[in-house]
Amino acid sequence: MANAYPDSLIPGHDAARLRTLHQFQIVNTTPEPVFDDFAAWAAQLFGTPIALISLVDADFTWFKALVGVDSIPGLVRNESMCSAAILQDAAVVVSDYKPESCTLIRPDVAQALGLSFYAGAVLEAADGHRLGMLAIIDKEARHFSAAEQAVLARLAGLVSQTIALRHYYLAAGEQGEWDDAQRDLTHALDDNAALARYLTSRNQRIDFDDEAVAQPVVRRLEGVAQVLARRLAQALPALAA
Repeated sequence: MANAYPDSLIPGHDAARLRTLHQFQIVNTTPEPVFDDFAAWAAQLFGTPIALISLVDADFTWFKALVGVDSIPGLVRNESMCSAAILQDAAVVVSDYKPESCTLIRPDVAQALGLSFYAGAVLEAADGHRLGMLAIIDKEARHFSAAEQAVLARLAGLVSQTIALRHYYLAAGEQGEWDDAQRDLTHALDDNAALARYLTSRNQRIDFDDEAVAQPVVRRLEGVAQVLARRLAQALPALAA
């Protein structure tokens, strides 16, 4: 897939985008189990050693969750593939990274990290502004099918909803409810992780182009969506009270 990036890493609407991002009060916050679980599940589903949830701030890309790499808070904005990926209208897939794959970021940093494959789906607020990315990374070049892209995008949508749910509960002073919601979601994600391990053990990978393999995963995604829908319905009245 060819990625046609714009000329600048900083879009014209970036100030408005940053206002939306900061309203969620999630930038540079401590790890939270549910986001770690989402990242871990993404790595399992697609068989990559690295997965992350990023939030692109003015000068720095923060990692809200990161699996497969020794803990780092994030990267300077012009060193992060995620900061370029949020500029795209479509899913971003770099199957075999080279310095010319994205001239908006410093290639030496990507190469030092061993990045060869990157696939990311945007995290988007209700107003359409892009907060960051759910991304998977491999140190080997690989193909990423349209079916896989669709699943990654669906998973990113669930992460976006979880960010909104967190905001609604914490803005209403309902820390306990947010903790309960995390437990609900973590339980659902644990079940999904077990399914991913089972499917991977059968064929060494999950083939999302095989309908019989993809459908159980899609059903589990819907199960997480139902938990989020129920929790969001509870949280919105709490915020308005």
